[in-house]
Amino acid sequence: MKIKIKRGEIFEEFEVSKNLTLLQALFYIKQNIDSTLTFDSGCKSAVCGACSVRVNGKERLACTTKVNDGDKIEPLKNLEILRDLKVKKSIKTLKRAKDYLIEYNEITLNSKDEELNAIQSDCILCNSCYSACPVIEVNKDFLGPFALTNAYKLTLDKREKNQKEHIDAIQKNGIWDCTLCGECTLVCPKSIDSKSDIINLRNLSAKYGYSDPNFANMNFGFDPNAGF
Repeated sequence: MKIKIKRGEIFEEFEVSKNLTLLQALFYIKQNIDSTLTFDSGCKSAVCGACSVRVNGKERLACTTKVNDGDKIEPLKNLEILRDLKVKKSIKTLKRAKDYLIEYNEITLNSKDEELNAIQSDCILCNSCYSACPVIEVNKDFLGPFALTNAYKLTLDKREKNQKEHIDAIQKNGIWDCTLCGECTLVCPKSIDSKSDIINLRNLSAKYGYSDPNFANMNFGFDPNAGF
């Protein structure tokens, strides 16, 4: 069985055994065929997100993806490629989105409180959603799905006194720039629905007086110079 791996500007073909995960195949190639092949791995159990790559144009975790004949493996998009499949993961947008407790409220969370943001807490920062996002391709300053999902998690957290500052931080290059295409939701290995989180953040923003700034540039077919 043969697979192709993108290395620089070209794809190189390698022969591997059947019934392997992609990560096992990559280790086989490195140990037996080409020791210079470079990729990331960590827990090998879909917890750390280190091994995320693109398989046939879709973001996947190499440790949970079964390799098939003819598969084309590429590094994640929208990130700096260090070598072969290894990229520089981006977490800088978390700081810009203020994805941390700003004003701590001393409170004990009960099980219902924890359930409010349990799904968002599963984010493993694999950057798959960042790679799949079409907005980031044209706007490198866009906060990105995982930063916005983490921001939403904090707006639900009862330990946070200052919900408004989180909302303020995601207005520019944030929730209104998202096209709601849903690609982030489709590729998330933890089934986090970032699209829904962003919609919820827009609703929260409206409560604080924010609205989509793009509406100001739309006339919806109305000609202000037309007579009545």
